[in-house]
Amino acid sequence: MSLYRTELRRLAKRRFTRYMSLLGLLVLAAVVIGVFFTNEKIGADQLARAERQAEQNYQEQVTWAKEARASCEQAKSAGTANDGRYPEDCSVITPPPRDQIQAEWFLPSTFNFRETFAETLIPFAAILALVGFVVGASFIGAEWSTGGMMNLLLWRPKRLTVLLTKLAALLTGILAVTLPAAVLWFAGFWAVASFRGSTEKMTSGVWQSFALTGLRGVVLVLVLTTVGFALASLGRHTAMALGGVVAVMVVGQFGLGILLSMASVRFAEAWLLPTYALAWMTKKVTLQDWNSCNANYSGECEPNTFDITWQQSSVLLSVGVVVILGAALWAMRRRDIS
Repeated sequence: MSLYRTELRRLAKRRFTRYMSLLGLLVLAAVVIGVFFTNEKIGADQLARAERQAEQNYQEQVTWAKEARASCEQAKSAGTANDGRYPEDCSVITPPPRDQIQAEWFLPSTFNFRETFAETLIPFAAILALVGFVVGASFIGAEWSTGGMMNLLLWRPKRLTVLLTKLAALLTGILAVTLPAAVLWFAGFWAVASFRGSTEKMTSGVWQSFALTGLRGVVLVLVLTTVGFALASLGRHTAMALGGVVAVMVVGQFGLGILLSMASVRFAEAWLLPTYALAWMTKKVTLQDWNSCNANYSGECEPNTFDITWQQSSVLLSVGVVVILGAALWAMRRRDIS
């Protein structure tokens, strides 16, 4: 009997795997449904309503300006205009020009597929990465805590082969969930844009960019799944992975962020892992140091910037996987199985 097929079957039959995957897919579906009902397609009726609201807002500004000017002139006549509430010249209290109050401000939210879809791939990858991490940790952690790993090694004593086969089956199962979910995610938001927004100006280059971003999201899911699996195997318990990520995110990242902020470290976000995950998905994150000032030709003050690219993030992700998985393999080979 093939060990790989056996592990695939075991992964698919675990209730925790099914429930966690279903929960993740339901959350994704809820996001799509929520976006559908919170957006509208912009038509003549919506434009006319926005124009009316803009005009109403302008009239309110005119009324306010008249009342404020009258109050200013009354206070000036009473000799109390110099208390700081009003300017020296009451005539400067005027409403804004009509063209400054734009109808676009009052339009309802609409989903533009070209401009907005790339942003939706970030929560998609984050949700499925969380599912993959927890499922991966539970898959191998349960084997250690229940004694299943020891029983398996009795008839298949090649430790590294067993562990890597389990990992391969896990990644295959996660990929089998992630790829169809990605297709449905694309289709769902295309439907949202078709009925509640716009699908205009979609070119082959835009589709290619979305596909590459989606591919990076899938890679991120597989990476975090591997990390969860390796941490649980290293500690021989699911709690090792879950406790480790809580320690890293809460103690390490949150505490480190506060410490760096108190120390006024430049570009403190560059030391935080979520910044690199975001850079991996968006291709580049630009950090700004607001404590610095670079005057441009117009005399405006611009902060120093620091770019974190997806290439830098890929190095961090690769090193992290190699170190954590390598430690799990080393521990599997060196430690006693008992």
